[in-house]
Amino acid sequence: MNQEKKSNEIEADNSGAIEKGLEKFIFNSRWILSIFYVFLVLALVILAIKFIQEFVHFSFSFWDASEAELLSGILGLVDKTLLANLLVLVIFSGYENFVSIIGAAKDSDDRPSWMGEVNFAGLKLKLIGSIVALSGINLLAAFLEISTTNKENLGWMIAIHLVFVVTAVLFALSERIMIHFQK
Repeated sequence: MNQEKKSNEIEADNSGAIEKGLEKFIFNSRWILSIFYVFLVLALVILAIKFIQEFVHFSFSFWDASEAELLSGILGLVDKTLLANLLVLVIFSGYENFVSIIGAAKDSDDRPSWMGEVNFAGLKLKLIGSIVALSGINLLAAFLEISTTNKENLGWMIAIHLVFVVTAVLFALSERIMIHFQK
C-alpha cells in the first residue's frame, strides 16, 4: 500500500512538471509574433520609400496639375500617412498586448500617450476606423476626378465604403453592449 502511494505521488509530481513545462512552452510561444511585428516595421520602411517617391513625383508635377489633380496628390500623401500611423498603432499595440511591454519606450519622453492603453478591442476599433478613413480618402479622390472615373467602379467603391462604415458602427455598438453587460 505504501509503495502504491509513493508511485501515485511520483506520477503526480511528473504530471505537474509536464504541465508546467507545457504551459511555459505555450506562454513563450508568443515571441513568435515578434517576427510579424519586425516585418510590419519593414513594411513601414517600404511605405516610407513609396511616400517619398510619391512626394517627389507630386512636387515635380503640381505646377501643371489641375485643382482636382492637386487635391488627389495631397490625398494620396495623407492616405499613406494614415496607413503609416495605422501600422505604428498595430505594431506597438499588438506587441504590447500579445508579446511584451516595450521597455525601451517605458521611460522615454517621446512615448505616445496611448501606448499601453490600447487593448485588443480598442485596437480593432481603431483598425476599423482607419480602414473607413482610408476608404473615404480613396472615395473622395475618385469624386475629385469624377470626369475620368469609371462609374461602375465608383459604384463599387461607394458600396464597399458603406459596408466598411456599417461594419465599424456594428462593431462599435457590439463593443459598447459587451462593456455594458460586463459591468
